[in-house]
Amino acid sequence: MKKAMMGLAAWVVFLGCTMGVRGEAVIGEKAPDFTLRDIHGKDHRLSDYAGTFVVLEWINHGCPFVRKFYDAGEMQRLQKEYEEKGVVWLTICSSKPGSQGHYPIETAADELAKHGHQSAAYLLDESGDTGRAYGARVTPHMYVINPDGLLIYRGAIDSIRSTDAADIDKAENYVVSALAAAMAGREVAIPVTTPYGCSVKY
Repeated sequence: MKKAMMGLAAWVVFLGCTMGVRGEAVIGEKAPDFTLRDIHGKDHRLSDYAGTFVVLEWINHGCPFVRKFYDAGEMQRLQKEYEEKGVVWLTICSSKPGSQGHYPIETAADELAKHGHQSAAYLLDESGDTGRAYGARVTPHMYVINPDGLLIYRGAIDSIRSTDAADIDKAENYVVSALAAAMAGREVAIPVTTPYGCSVKY
């Protein structure tokens, strides 16, 4: 009986692992649709942005890897630059209420203003359902979706795993590279990388 229970437990763990893998967004396939509310109470559905490039950025302002880019003004610069090029940049917070990185709705706008956000919307994923659907594991975890709704990049923001802002200019920014290639009609050379950062606070 004991062996049977141990076998069952191992099978449950195996299923949980395989389901987790299957739950990740897959390169070359349709990006999972979602509807999330922003801090102003407006709903945003991914499918509403069909026909344009979309960047998804998972965030937690308590994470030093995130602060590396925001304190240097680099993430805001990218958000603004690509908005001007017609890209929709959506920032998603999957931190559950009470955990690091989660802002109560009453104070969220003031907090984000301090960080100078330039993204199209800051979306709340308090249930974590959208983050899990994409397999978002860390902050920042980045995704690029093409106008056909297909995922063309998933992974780290750049090539240097560091909290030092001095490394930003030395690194290859994978999001920039993916967008540059796809917007020029070329295939993305590096569609998947291993993300680095703080764990998403589901």
